[in-house]
Amino acid sequence: MRTPARILIVDDNPTNVRILRARLAGDGYDVVTAGDGEEGLAVARETGPDLILLDVMMPKIDGIEVCRRLKAMPDFPFTPIIIVTAMTDARDVVAGLEAGADEHLAKPVDHAALGARVRSMLRIKALHDTVTAQAEEIARWNTTLERRVAEQVAELEQVSRLKRFFSPQLADAIVTGGAADPLRPHRREISVVFLDLRGFTAFAETAEPEEVSDVLGAYHAEMGRLILEHEGTLERFTGDGMMIFFNDPVPVANPEERSVRMADAMRARVRALSGEWRRRGHELDFSVGIAKGYATIGAIGFEGRWDYAAIGSVTNLAARLCSEASPDQILVSQRIFAAVADLAEAKEVGPLQLKGFHRPIAAYAVVGLKQPA
Repeated sequence: MRTPARILIVDDNPTNVRILRARLAGDGYDVVTAGDGEEGLAVARETGPDLILLDVMMPKIDGIEVCRRLKAMPDFPFTPIIIVTAMTDARDVVAGLEAGADEHLAKPVDHAALGARVRSMLRIKALHDTVTAQAEEIARWNTTLERRVAEQVAELEQVSRLKRFFSPQLADAIVTGGAADPLRPHRREISVVFLDLRGFTAFAETAEPEEVSDVLGAYHAEMGRLILEHEGTLERFTGDGMMIFFNDPVPVANPEERSVRMADAMRARVRALSGEWRRRGHELDFSVGIAKGYATIGAIGFEGRWDYAAIGSVTNLAARLCSEASPDQILVSQRIFAAVADLAEAKEVGPLQLKGFHRPIAAYAVVGLKQPA
């Protein structure tokens, strides 16, 4: 409610208007007037008063009808109405209250009664305005909350899709703007890790499908946990094989070290799994190849089916090293070994003549990680 409050006086008697106006203006109110019911309706719409003093007996439209019309207007804000009636006419009071009036005064108007009624009605008006403002604020909050929830749901859906390719940390970074659009082709130096479950083909040919599924489920669960733990990006898995790379889509510290630490942890877990598999009659083992180099990375595929892939000789080198590795062996390229020489115990096993490479390739078998001094 504005300060000072605005009061509309609607009365066809100029003397009454003058007296009421003088008293109310003297109390500090902003007073506007109308000389009949028709004018009162127009002035009410135009000025939006905080309170209306409405005489009952007027030409054209009487006060009861004015009151009824104002209360029926859906776009007219809540405005208390005090009807002013003759002292002895109780029927006008009843009719006015039934038409929607909030209070009444009898003529001649007593100054003290006038001030008390006006203050009472304005308190009600202020309380109504406060409640209305709070309701509007709550509605705005609800709208904002609904929008934020919708945005968060969309973000969660985007993160869920991205987690098909990336670790949760990297997916979150992409959604929040921590990385450029990774699906666009780009060139980056990465460390690539290939895994292979040796003996799987023969095992799958003879074992029951449920048994194959159980073995793969345990294997994928353990390998997946370690990939996420070391913030690697799973490019693909094909049954017993997996390809993981580091340093994309978001650069990470020491990608070579992460790849070797992850591979060593995976070997330890597969050793534990292999013991159980052998007790069940399954001869399965594990080999790893790791290489470092530049690759072109991005989304490949077609509408409705996209994969996130790295293309380049570094992926071929990691795959060939994995194929060359003996069971329980981790073979790394010269560049990986140079980067992790202080971390890993390794022995040279090359040069190797690998398929697809014209020159022999220097390679090293990681025996284990060095203990801190």
